[in-house]
Amino acid sequence: MSNATRISETKQPQSIPAVVIGVCATCDPRVDDGSRVRTRNIVEKIANHIQASVEIPVNEGVKVVWTPTLIEVETDADTVARQFKAEGVNVVICTPDTWAFPQLTLISLMSHFPVETPLNITCGNSAPKPGVVFAHAVNGAFAQQGRLTHMNIGNWDDFGADPEIKPATLQSLVDWCFAAATYVGLKGRRVVCFGHDSMGMETALTHVNATRETFGVEITRLDMKLLSDKLQKGDYNKEELKALRAWLDKNLKSIDLSQPGGSENLDKSLALYLIMRDLLNDINAVGGAFMNQLEWGSDRRGIPQPICDMAESLFNSTFDHNGPKPVIPFGTEADMQGTLTMLFKTWLSGGNPPLFMDFRKVWEPFELLNAARKLGVDVKGNELWATRGLVDGDNSGSASLNWAAMPGETVENILKNIGMPAAENFYFPGGGNSVNFVSPGGIEGIASRLTYSHLSGMFSLVWDEAQTIDLPAKLADFVANSSNVTWPHSWIVPKYATMTEYKQYAPANHFHMTWGLKPAVLQYWMDLTNVLSVAPWQARPSFIEGTDRPQPLMFLINGGENESKRLRAKGM
Repeated sequence: MSNATRISETKQPQSIPAVVIGVCATCDPRVDDGSRVRTRNIVEKIANHIQASVEIPVNEGVKVVWTPTLIEVETDADTVARQFKAEGVNVVICTPDTWAFPQLTLISLMSHFPVETPLNITCGNSAPKPGVVFAHAVNGAFAQQGRLTHMNIGNWDDFGADPEIKPATLQSLVDWCFAAATYVGLKGRRVVCFGHDSMGMETALTHVNATRETFGVEITRLDMKLLSDKLQKGDYNKEELKALRAWLDKNLKSIDLSQPGGSENLDKSLALYLIMRDLLNDINAVGGAFMNQLEWGSDRRGIPQPICDMAESLFNSTFDHNGPKPVIPFGTEADMQGTLTMLFKTWLSGGNPPLFMDFRKVWEPFELLNAARKLGVDVKGNELWATRGLVDGDNSGSASLNWAAMPGETVENILKNIGMPAAENFYFPGGGNSVNFVSPGGIEGIASRLTYSHLSGMFSLVWDEAQTIDLPAKLADFVANSSNVTWPHSWIVPKYATMTEYKQYAPANHFHMTWGLKPAVLQYWMDLTNVLSVAPWQARPSFIEGTDRPQPLMFLINGGENESKRLRAKGM
């Protein structure tokens, strides 16, 4: 009898990326060799396009593998399954170009993988050797089983050994791949919550078990005393702190150090960035949250510490004093549901920076028009703010520095738009500095917020497409001074929600926006994670062709999207 093999304690195992996409194709065993060559060429072409197009916002790549082995019978399915498993495949794409027999091929292949493995069937709408017929057959079979599958019926040339695949077909598949990569790539990763429940805000709770079960994300909880101890001990790189401070002194528009101990307090808050960054690195965390209020900077029963708004903003930015870096989504006030919202959307967008905001005052059109008249502002009447209104996105921390300028702007130009005014002592008796800027108009993305229900045991996402807008200078000053002028401001206009709907249906006091995120990508991800989609805006159609993803057949035959997700949550 042979003995089991002991794994070396020193030898590192072969590295397998967190996201490995396997591309394959089924085939009719009766077709000619030319059809087989054509099918293999389609598989290779699609795999290469995905490899060049899909990325995740950590320092590791997405790996795409493809097999020339066409799945015609059960033994082929076994062979491809072994090939894929050896490569660590956890996302499967099938690109059929001919008829095949569902049970003998793709159904047999997927029986080797967990039922939650993301599966996409992409095919052309070809007549000569109708892979589309197989796609409908196998997709219908999976739907009857209750297995979630996304189907992408696109277009490629009917004839030729090397058919052209239409760009829209490839883009739909890439959109799905971003959702699948986010879904599998975040499993087993962790975020850190510094502190306990934020200000008693029940909407910000760390739903540890629900987060673990729904998303596979772990929440590490660290006490604020650890941060205080490391700050007092000086347990950070002193030379790097000098470099960080010099970088801000040189590049920011202004820094107000007029409060007693202003310079020392700024250094403490910047040291806290280095401390938290190193702690997150130590445990390979991909996000975090910090409880400024009340525990750190506001509770007069203790010793209030300087606020660390710049630290939070740097985490959410694509750069710091060391140059470009991945975004580490980071919530203020230990808002863990806010952190998760930003984390998922950053990954879904391939690494774009999130905007953390208070859902502050909802300015309805009549309020803005009245203010404009009193200020002597010329109004044409067709301005977006005059017809739709806006939300003042405004918070004391976590606003990504990238949002001080248009996407793609240089770091130098971004920093020129940012000031660090002294903290408001009423809110933050520990002193320190806020971060201040006004986002430019014309940034488009998705504004949203996760929420959780104890009744259903499910997460939901309230979302709408949105954009930032510019206001006339006098009106902008008036709106900013109506709340907290020293904090970042972004004037947000949703695409479909009216101001009445928006202010009634907000699930919490914080909301979050990410640019460059498409509705279809978000919808694919909500399908994979079984998150309920909440977009109850009267003006939004239930399906917008070219914008939304087609609903999976499994949803349609089980009473609709939400009902199907509830059934899945119950394990039925």
